Amino acid sequence: MTFWNFARKSALRKPLRSALLIVSVAMTFLIYGLTAGFVAGSQGTAAASDELLGVMNAAGRGQPLPMAYLSRIAALPGVADVSPITRLRGSVGDARNVVAVSAGDPDKLLAVSGADLGLTPSLIDALKSRRDKVLVGQSLAQAQGWKTGDSLTVTAFRTKKDDGSRDWRFEIAGIFEGKNASTDTHFILAQYEYINKARARGIDTVWAFALRPEPGMAAQDLAPQIDALFANSAAPTRTMSEKQFLSAFLSQYADVKRVITLVVGVSFVTLLMIVINTMVFALRERRFEIGVLKTLGFRSPQILLLVLAEALFVFVVGGAIGLVVAKLISLATPPALGLVIGAQVSLRTIALILLLGFVAGLLPALSAMRTPILAAFRTR
Repeated sequence: MTFWNFARKSALRKPLRSALLIVSVAMTFLIYGLTAGFVAGSQGTAAASDELLGVMNAAGRGQPLPMAYLSRIAALPGVADVSPITRLRGSVGDARNVVAVSAGDPDKLLAVSGADLGLTPSLIDALKSRRDKVLVGQSLAQAQGWKTGDSLTVTAFRTKKDDGSRDWRFEIAGIFEGKNASTDTHFILAQYEYINKARARGIDTVWAFALRPEPGMAAQDLAPQIDALFANSAAPTRTMSEKQFLSAFLSQYADVKRVITLVVGVSFVTLLMIVINTMVFALRERRFEIGVLKTLGFRSPQILLLVLAEALFVFVVGGAIGLVVAKLISLATPPALGLVIGAQVSLRTIALILLLGFVAGLLPALSAMRTPILAAFRTR
């Protein structure tokens, strides 16, 4: 009988009680894994870049910037490539079937975001073959059942064409897959010139500029230079990294990360109260056994380690189940939902499992360690 086998058998001496504790731990870490994966995916910690920069109007996302800013930004030292970006949101078929179209300069998009979006020279050549050609992200193509060569009509919510229509017709030239599974590919890439020349209002303006700094140029050093360049203009700018932009976008609706932290924190506190209370009562039932162990030569530190090992066993088994189930759910959901459980989330979850297991077992372990032999024998 080894120490760990002894701890395992002690933890499972009441199978029903142990199973309920393990299920409670598993459910808690399932919730944590899913929420942490959502934060990592939708707020960019898994896929967004700190190197790519977005230049937007300081007055807000809905305000345009003049296209004339492009040459001034491109001339700044430290800017490798910059592309204009304009957005078009609308529906395809059913009004509830909303899609997003991002229009930019094809060659510049390849230089700025090609590596992150999985763009290739052949895809860009296909996009440039005709003005109404578009590239569709793999996630969106799978959701809609689209393939290369299909035609689609996007009925824009706001952007009218110069003929008064809101219908924008496109033909799919190819499908881009993204750098990895965590990359957002739930949108359409179009040509800026096609949207710009055909729209009724906002000609020669952009929604934002996307740029990549030169190697060795820190993005956080370049951003203030860009904003200083247009500080006294009619349309001052705000330059952020892709990760900062995603976080700012979600925070318009709520501080998602703070809400999730509060919810998960409450669940962890509740779990600790349940486990500690259960273990304290379980050890009261075993006071006589603890006295026997001490009589047989078990020292107080060994009793402490034994109880801690029991708590860690419950948390490791339950936490592992919760993490595995969360990972399987993330693999089964489309990337557009932003549920990404990568190595960083997994390592953080493992650390929390060990920490909470130690905290949950510490109080009962100290109580068992300090139990006098005579007091333990009086329970019989």
